[in-house]
Amino acid sequence: MARNSRGEVNVLSVNGGSSSLKLWVYAMPEERRVASATVNIADQASELAGFIDTLERDGMGIDAVGHRIVFGGASHTTPELVTPQLLEQMQELIPYDALHLQPELDAVVIAQRHVPNVPHVLCYDTAFCSRMPRIAKTYPLGDEFGGVSRFGFHGLSCEYIVSVLGASGKTVIAHLGNGASATAVLDGHPIDTTMGFSPLGGLMMGTRPGDLDPGVLLYAASELGYDNATLRKLITDRSGLLGVSGSSPDMRTLLARRATDERAALAVDLFVYIARKQIGALAAVLGGIDTLVFTGGIGENSGEIRNGVAEGLRYLGDIDVRTIPTDEALSISRHVHALLSARTART
Repeated sequence: MARNSRGEVNVLSVNGGSSSLKLWVYAMPEERRVASATVNIADQASELAGFIDTLERDGMGIDAVGHRIVFGGASHTTPELVTPQLLEQMQELIPYDALHLQPELDAVVIAQRHVPNVPHVLCYDTAFCSRMPRIAKTYPLGDEFGGVSRFGFHGLSCEYIVSVLGASGKTVIAHLGNGASATAVLDGHPIDTTMGFSPLGGLMMGTRPGDLDPGVLLYAASELGYDNATLRKLITDRSGLLGVSGSSPDMRTLLARRATDERAALAVDLFVYIARKQIGALAAVLGGIDTLVFTGGIGENSGEIRNGVAEGLRYLGDIDVRTIPTDEALSISRHVHALLSARTART
């Protein structure tokens, strides 16, 4: 594994979303962040090339690249080196989460083109919750749904939070942002989580409804005439904070409007109510909560939301409530460095 003059490995972490590509460079194993950028997904090829050119002009080479992949399914539960065969396998998983997987895999191909001749590694957001107990992963469905399971998401975020807290006690990690989930962790191990088969379930989110009675979708199909494409649009882009408020998926905007906008107020209150209710369910699974961690864009930045959620959990007794900024990029860099170090040690 190549190292620079300081004995470090520069790992580029790539997080490809539906509208932007977030880039970080960490010098490992010192875990020193040395560069970062956010680029528009529509121009990701040229902007990534520009970012790499800037690094090279500054004398900073890239020794490895790690990619956040939201869905790995049941077969991909540890970081893996990118190969043509692996990319073919990932293409087969796109129907499980087309919203995230397609742009993420596109970003992998583009990154390989602009950062060639170095290892690229896929790091899966579902890997952390793959270690949940069987009962927490099982849906009450028949044999024809054998490939359907509760996979869980935000795993790279949870891994980072556990690394900060240490692996002890009963913890709930509330990752609250445009995508939101809560995960029950016992002594560092995942026990249950609010997201399930897809990132659409669980808590209310920016444009996603979270848990929804399946009868609502049957009604939309039979009585409102929604086809599959319209249903997909409804539950990915038109529900959640946006759907309830009728105006915005952005919590900051809704908080600013809540005093004069009844629908904005309802959206905020419903977000808090559902988060509190589902965290309470995770408390039942854990047998109590020692530590409640807020992270993610809303969790880290909105004291009003944190207080609203935590206030309703006082009945659980003395809980250590903490706010910890997450660092998924560092989780990725750690995985990449560990994988490549292990491969080097075997050769």
